Amino acid sequence: MFLSSSPETPRKKMISCRFITMNLSSFESICIFLISQALLALGIQQIHVGQEMIGKISAAGQLMQCSASLDVLFLLDGSYSIGKGSFERSKHFAGKLCDALDIHPDRVRVGMIQFSSTPHLEFPLDSYLTKQEVKERIKRTVFRWEELQVLASEPPERHLLFAGDAEDAANGLYSTLSDPVCTATAPGCKVESHPCERRTLETVKELAGSYVCWKGSKQPNAVQASLCPFTRWKRVLIKHPSRCFRTVCPDPCDSQPCQNGGTCVPEGPDRYHCLCLLGYGGDIHCAAKLSLECGVDLLFLMDSSAGVTLEGFLRFKAFLKRFLQAVVGQGSPVSMGVAQYDDDIKVPIELGRHKDALSLTKRIDALNFSGGRTLTGRALQYIAQHGFRSSPVFADVQDGLPRVVVLLTDSKSQDSVAEAAKYVKDQNIFLIGIGSSFMRAELTTVTGNPQQTIVYSDPQDLFNRMPELQRKICSVRNPEGCQAQSLDLAFAVDASSGVGLENFLRLRRFVRSSCLHFIINRDVTQIALVTYGSKAHTVFALDTHTSSSAVLQAIDQVPFLGDSASAGSALLHVHSDVMTVQKGARPGVNKVVVLLSNGGGMQGAAAPAQQLRHNGILVFVVVIGDADRDTLLRVAGSPNYLVHISSYEDLQYYQGLIIERICEEARSPVNLCKPNPCMNQGVCILGPGSYRCQCHGWEGPHCESRVLRGDSPRSPALPPRSHVQWSPRGLQHLSRALHHSKRQMDQRH
Repeated sequence: MFLSSSPETPRKKMISCRFITMNLSSFESICIFLISQALLALGIQQIHVGQEMIGKISAAGQLMQCSASLDVLFLLDGSYSIGKGSFERSKHFAGKLCDALDIHPDRVRVGMIQFSSTPHLEFPLDSYLTKQEVKERIKRTVFRWEELQVLASEPPERHLLFAGDAEDAANGLYSTLSDPVCTATAPGCKVESHPCERRTLETVKELAGSYVCWKGSKQPNAVQASLCPFTRWKRVLIKHPSRCFRTVCPDPCDSQPCQNGGTCVPEGPDRYHCLCLLGYGGDIHCAAKLSLECGVDLLFLMDSSAGVTLEGFLRFKAFLKRFLQAVVGQGSPVSMGVAQYDDDIKVPIELGRHKDALSLTKRIDALNFSGGRTLTGRALQYIAQHGFRSSPVFADVQDGLPRVVVLLTDSKSQDSVAEAAKYVKDQNIFLIGIGSSFMRAELTTVTGNPQQTIVYSDPQDLFNRMPELQRKICSVRNPEGCQAQSLDLAFAVDASSGVGLENFLRLRRFVRSSCLHFIINRDVTQIALVTYGSKAHTVFALDTHTSSSAVLQAIDQVPFLGDSASAGSALLHVHSDVMTVQKGARPGVNKVVVLLSNGGGMQGAAAPAQQLRHNGILVFVVVIGDADRDTLLRVAGSPNYLVHISSYEDLQYYQGLIIERICEEARSPVNLCKPNPCMNQGVCILGPGSYRCQCHGWEGPHCESRVLRGDSPRSPALPPRSHVQWSPRGLQHLSRALHHSKRQMDQRH
């Protein structure tokens, strides 16, 4: 039997087999397998099957077993032209064939010859008595780079097979052995006959054209010119109708167990696994994985302009259908609608009209591309006014649910979007923008926050963003950021000449955008801002502003300094003049400093950074541009608190990571005595869930009042005792009382 794996066509191997039957004294027949480079002069059977049939063929091959009295001799081509890769594939194929042979001294015996210019007996038929021994010996066979000399015998139309891979070839050989040598098949399996074709390489004569030649004439001693036909011989593949055999076994994928477009992959006769589409995989059968359990009014605004093209419009429709199928389950609290726009704005799927995914999907299928101008600003304005209106149509829409608009666009707007986006947000509507990467800037203008913008790199990547969209929709009730975690947060911003005015404005915008992620008031998050050059300046302290609007307005007024940078002096200033009880820091609240720098002036910053950490204050270092990493690590204290960014333009894309790290710290346990809440050298003493201040020459809960002599009145706002236990529950209220009292005393003096 002759087998070949052609090295020139790695994707479509040619595997050929010739079967030689010989009369032997003790065995019925002998099979000789030659594994070598195929000769096109031999006949070929070509098997055409689909992916499903290949799976069944593979399963059938694993179940077959030939137990006849049979000698099998493998002849491996070891010539130079075959190449080591093809030789190794031939070894692998020979090993797979052994799986179907019942190797035993009284049944199937196996031997192997490797041939090139001369044949070499690798092992004789009686050397190995078990299947495992034979397979191990085949693996140890070493390739000889030499020339093909031996071919198998006739008839090619039965035993010369052409296959795309080893599995197909193995099945063809199993089928050949089934008749007449091996007749047993596994229970439930059957050998099927099917039409196929074999190909032979034959030499044919064809007319190539005519050329001028000389012929004799009737006149004596004369010749005449003429045109003579020119023929040539050509070798061509001739196809011949034939019949092939294959063994097919039932597999577990016949029942189509995978749901929602999942692909079933068999793993033997009774096992399988499902390859699930994105958004599915909630169980082994590809149930919906995502779910919008949050209650929101959700309106998709889809670009249908000429700029997005018909292809882009259809891509958005497919994305919408896939998303809805994945997230809308029975009894989902989400009310959905879809609007589309170009010059005109339409709401073909009104909010709350359709509650189930099937109905919504049918309506999305019916949407048509319009192809006008891209007027995104006008569409946003219209949706804010009419998309969530109350009417009988919207009778089942729950009042008070967060309202979310998801903008799907891939075309730059031909009108202004900034004012329209501001109007939408003023109506308390949450905006999420989705588009390809070149739309990033405009989408960020629409949403006002890079964290509310989703960009994709290619069409498939759009579908990969479904889980991200689900998270952003459901974060409306609980905004991304630290939510209700108490935190004292200080930004220290490099305003030196090394940064430059333009980049300083980028840093300022980053701080402003970051503040949007926090609930700013006395009980949740307090924010302070320090700018620095050679010296540090407190722009506003932790207790200066008690609302987001006040903080944002103050950030917009921060001036550029422009001198040399000293990050060390900035951190020292934060330690002594910002993160203190006198300046508004709250006992029992986690504290974080975010240092924004271009990497300059870091030489003296490690010591004050360590001092801050010693007092329980996290130092988070964000550096843009080139800087020595070892120096930065000494300042940050750990790679977990260092973000090194190549350019200022990329800073906004790291905001989510930085906010996440800050919020992790806000959720960590608090040491009530770090930093020391006791003033005037008071000693903080921890108790179970509380602390007290031990004062010397001072009194009050935090040693804030000097011990007075005589009849001088005490401050009415301060308790008279110096050794008082305080739990975190009342610390914020006490802190406000202390600040109020301090201001009164300052006004008196």
